[in-house]
Amino acid sequence: MKKRHDQKMKDKGISLLFSIVLVFGILSVVVFSVARKISIEMSDSAIQNLSESLDLIKCTIESILNKEAEFQKLMAKEAAKAENPEDYILSYEKTQAMVKVSLIGSGETEGISSTGEIFSEDGLEFAPSGILDGLEISQSYVNYMGTWAYSMKCPVIKDGQEIADLYVEYIYDSFDRSLPEGFYDKRAMLYIMDAQTQRFVLKPKGMGERNAGHLNLEDFYRANDIKEEEIRANISECVENGKNIMFYHNVRNKKALNYMWTVNEGTIYLVGYVPIEAIQQEGKTVNQNILIVVSVMLIAFFLCFILYYFNQRQQNKLRKEREAERELHNKQLAEALHAAQLASNSKTMFLSNMSHDIRTPMNAVLGFTALLSKDAENPDRVKEYTKKIMASGQHLLSLINDILDVSKIESGKVVLTVERFTLSDMVSSVDAIIRPMAAAREQKFHVEVTDVKHEYLLGDETRVNQILINLLSNAVKYTPVGGNIWFRIIGMKQRSTQYEHIQIEVEDDGYGMTPEYLKTIFDAFTRAENSTTNKVQGTGLGMAITKNIVELMGGTIDVSSEVNKGSLFRVELEFRIPEEQADKQFWINSGITRVLAVEGDVRYGENIQMLMKDTGVEVDTALNGEEALRQIQDGRRIGKAYQLVLFDWDVQGDMQIINRIQEALQNTAPILFLVSYDIGCTEELLRGENTDILQKPFFVSSLKQKVAEIQAGKKKEKEFEEEEDGNLEGLRFLAAEDNEINAEILAEILSMEGAYCEIVENGQLVLERFINSEEGEFDAILMDVQMPVMNGYEATRAIRALERKDARTMPIIAMTANAFVEDEKEALNAGMNVHLAKPIDIDLLKKVIKQYT
Repeated sequence: MKKRHDQKMKDKGISLLFSIVLVFGILSVVVFSVARKISIEMSDSAIQNLSESLDLIKCTIESILNKEAEFQKLMAKEAAKAENPEDYILSYEKTQAMVKVSLIGSGETEGISSTGEIFSEDGLEFAPSGILDGLEISQSYVNYMGTWAYSMKCPVIKDGQEIADLYVEYIYDSFDRSLPEGFYDKRAMLYIMDAQTQRFVLKPKGMGERNAGHLNLEDFYRANDIKEEEIRANISECVENGKNIMFYHNVRNKKALNYMWTVNEGTIYLVGYVPIEAIQQEGKTVNQNILIVVSVMLIAFFLCFILYYFNQRQQNKLRKEREAERELHNKQLAEALHAAQLASNSKTMFLSNMSHDIRTPMNAVLGFTALLSKDAENPDRVKEYTKKIMASGQHLLSLINDILDVSKIESGKVVLTVERFTLSDMVSSVDAIIRPMAAAREQKFHVEVTDVKHEYLLGDETRVNQILINLLSNAVKYTPVGGNIWFRIIGMKQRSTQYEHIQIEVEDDGYGMTPEYLKTIFDAFTRAENSTTNKVQGTGLGMAITKNIVELMGGTIDVSSEVNKGSLFRVELEFRIPEEQADKQFWINSGITRVLAVEGDVRYGENIQMLMKDTGVEVDTALNGEEALRQIQDGRRIGKAYQLVLFDWDVQGDMQIINRIQEALQNTAPILFLVSYDIGCTEELLRGENTDILQKPFFVSSLKQKVAEIQAGKKKEKEFEEEEDGNLEGLRFLAAEDNEINAEILAEILSMEGAYCEIVENGQLVLERFINSEEGEFDAILMDVQMPVMNGYEATRAIRALERKDARTMPIIAMTANAFVEDEKEALNAGMNVHLAKPIDIDLLKKVIKQYT
């Protein structure tokens, strides 16, 4: 009976469960259908709203552009009315939108700008399709302020005749103030793209979080994983025809509605995407309310069923909780193990990467140190090796500074230091590191510089060196013994007259890379894996670091490679051109007005002429020695003799023709032989009278230095030095240094400069010695920081607190291995005059001492 009752209750329970499941299923189907219908309707409505929002932004931008065009036409009329249009232009002051106004007279190529500088249309590209209210609008570019801008060109008409063209430069940042703060709860992404260059020129504030750092349309494709050729083809067709396009595509694993919305008949595009979640947010809210109502009904419906099965569910719940606890505990243990493994791998990778980066310049330091010991009796080579050791040491020091800068490592931020530098010094320092590495593997290292108009530039030389050394050291490592490596610097067409556009190429005929690896070469911790390259050590961080630095500088990098044929890296960068590059007075004082360049390659000869263009020196070229001999004889016959001859020995090497050229010159003009770094016949070339060596590639600064050496009687000296900082003769110093080796080095350096230095071991002894000294006994105090008994900060504060007259005026210079910014601030706050990080740069030390004494 009991068994039958239990069976009956069980059957009822099953029937009840089946009924509940059936009702729940029907209700779920109804709710799902209603929710789906609402979502579709809401999505269609949201897409319509998005189109309207984009049309509003489009109208706003076009209104701004039209207003700018109308105002520029009014300006052109005012310029036509002015008695002197140039004065009208100069009187104009820039606004938040218009940063520069320029005027070029009809029939002229140059004019005046509101900034006072000479203005030309070079660098501005006006496409036929770029017309706004009858005015030509240029392709977007980066202006002198480093901001994306565009220019509009308007004719100035007076008495029915065009007398000039008025150019006004506008910046895209001015659009930002007129655009909305964002839409779709700031979850949508919006960029403004120049249609001709497909570069992103503005990201309005509040328009989404810029995680990918998009620079152009191709970068937008790559960051959002848009690889479908059909989609790309449709986008290209729309951009070409000035049409709008919307398409669905996943962005960061989330479905999104992507759009490209035309502005000003296709000259500008609004580019971005809206997550589908944001579009369907309103529909989700409605569906959630429906689900809440249904849930309340289901809760009431299930109440009896829950009470009926309470005991069994309670037991199952307890069992599941125990299983969940065990699963959570196991998961936590697995996560802890995984985290420990990641930490260990990261440590290993970091140390391996630092080993790679530090060993590169250290190889040059050790190599040239070994050569220095062998050639200690040759002062020329000693100076050359010392210079290269110094360059490698400086690069090594910069790497160590980056390693020790914890804030940079944690945040991943790198700040560019823009300073004046020369291409010749940069090429020389890179060559000093890479050439010994290539020579050790019997590789040929070729250096070429062509079509560069300016060798003095503004930029972060240290970061550029880091890019070059990463690329070239990899080329050395992944090229077999006896291979070739080419390092080229090529001047490209300037986008702006204020910037030098340079392409850097690093090519090798080494192992090459597979197409699969090329897709991930710029990802961190990736290396090519095959039987040939597995023996090459590396962390795979070099290319990722290089790409980040290139993009930080606003440049681009790409690579092409083929297995067993080699690789080619191309880096494009733009550097600001400093003013007053040419030193014409030097050439006038040196008596050099005409130079003959004997160069078998026409392109190299033209490159020399281009680099010497602004010096005021006339440069003629000859393709061979016989032609050069005729030109020299003709020049002397008409009274226009050459004061200097540049002779490319790599192409034209022949001592017989050199002797004939020297006879024609009558030893009145020196001959400088242009030779490669690894040529082995320099001693033969220097046997002749009035001859010297100038290493390739050709730079004006190197030529200027060599001419100065010759005229100063230092024919074989490699470096032209000027004593700008004076010397330390007769000065007396009190120094605190607890390290015996550092103290010995400091005393020896100051002794070589003719100065006296009294060294004590800690800050307490410095304080006591200063108290017991007479006023004027010491000229400055050189203070270490980390010392026993009393550190440098405490000693400095104690000295400054003394009642002596010279206690507050005595120069105190911090010389410490604590190189962080915080350490410098603490030294200055303690009362020190200046902070110098170890290892001490003697030239910088002399300059600082000269300044404060």
